[in-house]
Amino acid sequence: MPSSGRADDGARAAAALDRLAALHPKLIDLGLDRTFDLLARLGNPHHRLPPVIHVAGTNGKGSVIALMRAMAEAAGYRVHVYASPHLCRFNERIRLAGSLIADGALADLLEEVETANGDAPVTFFEVTTAAAFLAFSRVEADLLLLETGLGGALDSTNVLDRPAATVITPIARDHEHFLGSDIAGIAGQKAGIMRPGTPCIAAAQTDAAGAALAAHADRIKTPLRVMGEDIAWSRTDGGGITIELTTGLAHLPAPALRGAHQQANAALATAALTTVLPEINTGALADGLGRAFWPGRLHCLADGDLTKLLDQPVWIDGAHNAHGAAALAAALPRLSDGKWHFICGALDTRPATEFLRQIAPLAASIQCVAIPDQPASLSAERLADEAQTVFAGARGASSVAGALQAIGEGSTAPDGPVMICGSLYLAGHVLAANNTLPD
Repeated sequence: MPSSGRADDGARAAAALDRLAALHPKLIDLGLDRTFDLLARLGNPHHRLPPVIHVAGTNGKGSVIALMRAMAEAAGYRVHVYASPHLCRFNERIRLAGSLIADGALADLLEEVETANGDAPVTFFEVTTAAAFLAFSRVEADLLLLETGLGGALDSTNVLDRPAATVITPIARDHEHFLGSDIAGIAGQKAGIMRPGTPCIAAAQTDAAGAALAAHADRIKTPLRVMGEDIAWSRTDGGGITIELTTGLAHLPAPALRGAHQQANAALATAALTTVLPEINTGALADGLGRAFWPGRLHCLADGDLTKLLDQPVWIDGAHNAHGAAALAAALPRLSDGKWHFICGALDTRPATEFLRQIAPLAASIQCVAIPDQPASLSAERLADEAQTVFAGARGASSVAGALQAIGEGSTAPDGPVMICGSLYLAGHVLAANNTLPD
């Protein structure tokens, strides 16, 4: 792709994003009209994409995409990925044939989209999705893994006539101020990515969510296959999985992504990928599962500026709702048999106690911080007040670095590991502060 070669490409991209974001007063305004209009101005790049696997759901979307990408790349396929939000740099949202988009290419794309859009109202996610489609249409690849941003039916990614397959990960309450609190209604929104005649592979769901997905699939004549019902799979000793594929029974090793919930994600990813690429052999599937990586999810930090502040291991996890917290709480005893020091941050978009009560039984200490540069972040003091309802010793801290230093100087569980959690935005801040950016 063309690039100006300027040294300030990153600044150019950031400036273009700021200008485009200012064209619409709302950060999020669900609907497809503006996206279709902008794509038309760009020559409809979404009509010139490689086969697409479109992924919606509440929890596990990023992990399932990371697992599918690793397996496809292990088989030699060139894979595009669109994911959100980013942790540290916007470039993380657009992966072109295996590599994050370069600053120069990103700046050029955004300026091209800005010129095409003019002064028409457009949200940040709409314009960046259009830019991603433009990038994907110009770089050759064998597969595009496309993650919805919010919901499904009215999400800006939902503009494709016929993806190769759709995937629905576990559905739970989240973003209730946009999607509501009714699970069946939320599931109906997620089901909006289904297309007539296009296979949809869904994770096991609650009864209400499952019924809503099945009803929508039946209404539009979509072949829906549900993990554990239509696709048999089981967990094996050592954390692996056995799954029934069209080519027979496959025995696969434990995924590199940590946590028992990743076995279910691995089964879903394997079923979806082999639906679109049935020729992938078991060896490539196994190799990919063993090398998959998704930063910010049960992620032990590499040595850096923050980890040097104390001797014990420091982990981060982006789980932020009750479902994610339950998965985190189930995973931690497998990583350490003692108590954990938690450093938590949270947005004001969901009840923090739903998260905190899941981790409190595992806590040696809980320190609460405000998430830097996030206007919707709860203050350290308010989050600490909420945490004290489930863990009496919860305290506020001025920063993550300050919380780490306090843990190092404390006497409670002096050798206990540290888990920084509660928000993907907090995880991204920690990776940046530790100087260990995703690549």
